[in-house]
Amino acid sequence: MRPCPPIVYYGDDFTGATDTLGTAARAGLRALLFLKTPDAARLERTGPLDVLGIAGAARAMTPEEMQAELRPVATLFRSLGARVLHYKTCSTFDSAPHIGSIGAAVRVLRAAVQQPWTAIVGGQPNLGRYCLFGNLFAAAGSGGEVFRIDRHPTMSRHPVTPMDEADLRLHLTKQGLADVRSMPFTAASRGSDSLDTALRQALHSPPADAVLFDVADATQLRAIGEVLWARAQSATLLAAGPSSVVDALAMAMPSSHKEGGSAPTARTAVPPAKGPVLVLAGSLSPVTARQVAAAKSFDIVWLDASGIAQRDAATLERHARDIANGLVSGRNVLACTRPPKPLPLERGIDPQALARAGGDLLARVLAMVPLQRVGIAGGDTSSHAVQALNAWGLSYVADMGAGTSLCRVHSDDDALDGLEIMLKGGQMGSDDVFERLVRGSA
Repeated sequence: MRPCPPIVYYGDDFTGATDTLGTAARAGLRALLFLKTPDAARLERTGPLDVLGIAGAARAMTPEEMQAELRPVATLFRSLGARVLHYKTCSTFDSAPHIGSIGAAVRVLRAAVQQPWTAIVGGQPNLGRYCLFGNLFAAAGSGGEVFRIDRHPTMSRHPVTPMDEADLRLHLTKQGLADVRSMPFTAASRGSDSLDTALRQALHSPPADAVLFDVADATQLRAIGEVLWARAQSATLLAAGPSSVVDALAMAMPSSHKEGGSAPTARTAVPPAKGPVLVLAGSLSPVTARQVAAAKSFDIVWLDASGIAQRDAATLERHARDIANGLVSGRNVLACTRPPKPLPLERGIDPQALARAGGDLLARVLAMVPLQRVGIAGGDTSSHAVQALNAWGLSYVADMGAGTSLCRVHSDDDALDGLEIMLKGGQMGSDDVFERLVRGSA
């Protein structure tokens, strides 16, 4: 009988899903990310896992679409006999009642677990995300100034799900979680025994819908992980939040779950690319703009955003050939969906349509020229781009910086199998991340 993975997670976008994959792998856990809910035959061929991930795009879905997307995940979790079901959210929790509702996801997935409440981990310190007394704070870029999320220069103005409420309890209440209780960081700072006592009090009658765990610094994740892992041993548990959920649980899991019973693995250096590199940048964030400006090893192709968003065949074909010609000649190519200062006609373009078109464009280019390494910037762009490929899974290769992992594509198509791909959210990565994708890192 195939051993069950203790943790199953669903990533609400592909960039976040690869961050969790990297978090698990660096903790010494056997982890694999599937690009859709795997069937029994695929699981049998995969072998034993400690962490089974499923990459999705629920962050861009309506509640009705999320139900259809997440029901198979709930069914798989029950069939595997896993202990923790993790709904992986963006570390900035950007979501809304009508799009990417975390509350809608919880309502679907909680039916698969035995615990009647949901654990929500509110911070991810390695990305500059902190939750203090229920309020979320986030750095603006890697190592940047920290803002309360409703005053964040980017997330407060997100084009689809702007974060206009910093108190995650109120934010999630709007999405249908009726009673979200706060577990302050002061409890976790005193250790797991103190935290467990505080949790028992928080869960006391009347029953809580969810408990939000503050995270003020990385040391508190150990106590959170020990408390949640212990709870999950007696009754299966649903946890929502960023990759810090798996980070916390990994600290509490027995060493028998870790490769060779070892401690967390050392970070692997990224070797230089063996051929030309393609980067598709669909993010409009200031962080990605700085990364584009720093990409001196690339020829930049400015894409006709309006034309490709409308799926104009001639525009897509023209751009695909321009990009492919540059790559065939041995040059690295950075294809951007928007110039630094969009023209008036480019404003108001449907961001989801643009992201889907980006996936179409990537598939066309890869059909024209085989590549060994690709990068994609933008959460929605990454999700749709990978979904456009004939691939079934991703495994971790190396760390490219906070929140950014280099992964290996698994496909039944020999032309795609083994392709290295970096998926990067708009706010993630250092200014030179595209350059390091070409030159490698020591």
